[in-house]
Amino acid sequence: MHLLEKLAREKVLRDPIHGFIHIQDQLILDLINTSEFQRLRRVQQLGVTASVFHGAVHDRFGHSVGAYELARRITESFNQYYASQTPGDGLWQPAERMLTMVAALLHDIGHGAFSHTFEHLFHTDHEAMTQAIITGDTEINHILAAYRPDFPNEVAAVIAKSYENPQVVQLISSQLDVDRMDYLLRDAYYTGAAYGEFDIDRILRTMKPCATGIAFDIGGMHAVEDYIVSRYQMYLQVYFHPVSRGMEVLLEHLLVRVKELIAENPDTEVELAGPLLAPVFRPDHDLTIAEYLRLDDHLFYTAINGWQDYPDPILADLSQRFLNRKPLKSIPINELSTPFLAELTDTVAEAGFDPRYYTAQNEAYDLPYDDYQPAAKKPRTQIDIVLADGSHRELSALSTLVAAIKGQASLDQRFFFPKDMLKDGPDELFKALHERFRTLIQNDPFIPGKNN
Repeated sequence: MHLLEKLAREKVLRDPIHGFIHIQDQLILDLINTSEFQRLRRVQQLGVTASVFHGAVHDRFGHSVGAYELARRITESFNQYYASQTPGDGLWQPAERMLTMVAALLHDIGHGAFSHTFEHLFHTDHEAMTQAIITGDTEINHILAAYRPDFPNEVAAVIAKSYENPQVVQLISSQLDVDRMDYLLRDAYYTGAAYGEFDIDRILRTMKPCATGIAFDIGGMHAVEDYIVSRYQMYLQVYFHPVSRGMEVLLEHLLVRVKELIAENPDTEVELAGPLLAPVFRPDHDLTIAEYLRLDDHLFYTAINGWQDYPDPILADLSQRFLNRKPLKSIPINELSTPFLAELTDTVAEAGFDPRYYTAQNEAYDLPYDDYQPAAKKPRTQIDIVLADGSHRELSALSTLVAAIKGQASLDQRFFFPKDMLKDGPDELFKALHERFRTLIQNDPFIPGKNN
């Protein structure tokens, strides 16, 4: 069957968020069946968050096909109701439909094991890797090039946000795009967090193309408001949760310890990390696409399981803590705690814990919504509302609710330390520090005993 052809009968994937994922094109089916895309089944969407919300074990495969399904529905509507009639009319170009669906399907193909923890530690960029996989010597690239010789570069340009049509780029990457809509609903469903839900059908129905990109009819404004608030709440209550961040700190520190052990004795590389993980820990080694694609969550979990018995006591202890869900405890960093952090770090050392591996200062940051500010370091594509007379207004100019959130960054800074200190801390010094921090711990917005 030629890649341009429709399937004789559409295939469907049963999905808890969208009901069915409709696969109607041979190109889409072939991309899903590649080894690079199937790898996403082995990369969890929320990393270690399942240590707090036990249902959050969904993967990036489900999210990626979910983003594709939203792109399919949107572009189908655009083709039917907003197809361009004359050059320069600012309406939708039906020829862009396949590009949009493919970019939505492949937008996360470059995510590594444990996603953002991996990126931070090993200095990778999932968007750059996504583009490399799309344009490199891969199954995905060969399929895209067979569809149209320059098609891989077009898809990569959408991911890089450099593609010439802002409508396509904004559907894939903006403050209200298929990526965010799917992951908010999907993450809310699997974590059981009802505050992450919003009326996606209303949003899709009121979405329309325009000369500057994508806008929303005034009739959908309250659904868009609900989406903004849902995103705000999900970040505060799920993505910023201090216990999952305490688990991420453990993961990062144990992987740092492996890097240091190999740097001290390179001959132990394969023995300690195994042949597939060894390239990750080599100093100044740029992973090839082939090496990167062999990495997944399962590979790391297997290695960590083995490290529980490694002769190095720090690596063994951190591995045991991570696998057995013994996260580091935390207190907020603020004007009350900051003067005592150095003293608390010294106390951790006095208790026999190396602060390099058993303490951390960690911050979680998000900007839930902002309007377009061209002078900003990373200007955002604002959400525009189309009024009855056809004019456009920026969302916060019409919504007092969004205006209250606009430009207000959510920032949670925390100091992490061993939970053991609460019962085994040394002598009077720790007791005095604990008295100072007791109010902070008791008044922590993440209530003790609730998802911790």
